Amino acid sequence: MRHNKKFNHLSRKKGHREALLANLTISLIEHKRIFTTLAKAKALRVYAEPLITRSKKDDTANRRLVFSYLQNKEAVKELFGVISEKVANRPGGYLRIIKTGHRLGDNAEMAMIELVDFNETALEDAGKKKSARTRRSRSKKAAEAPATEAAATEAPAAEAPAAE
Repeated sequence: MRHNKKFNHLSRKKGHREALLANLTISLIEHKRIFTTLAKAKALRVYAEPLITRSKKDDTANRRLVFSYLQNKEAVKELFGVISEKVANRPGGYLRIIKTGHRLGDNAEMAMIELVDFNETALEDAGKKKSARTRRSRSKKAAEAPATEAAATEAPAAEAPAAE
């Protein structure tokens, strides 16, 4: 029975699973966006978000704790430098998972996982103010009025060359 076994084991033993998640986290920190299977992406979010939360408070204890998980100095430096500045005001939800379809070889469900604050296109869209919207529906009278005016202006122009 699987009582209280809530996380996905990813068909790996403990050491292999921890190494996999650490390597995925390092790649995510370096590249800000990675493509992987949906199951790995969901497991990665559970693994990486607490580390990102730790990076918001830059002290020796947090750096050592994060390094014990990742074992990569450059990733820890990037996490506590660039990434922690961008996510400083965000109260969680640092990662976004977007499904990208199925892999051609084995039909595994694929996903893109990215850091939310590093997607420039989404940030530009959020930064733009929405323009004032107009109603798309018009009454029948308003729709017919321009049509009758256009017909009235075209009729004399068509008759004029015929009269000459």
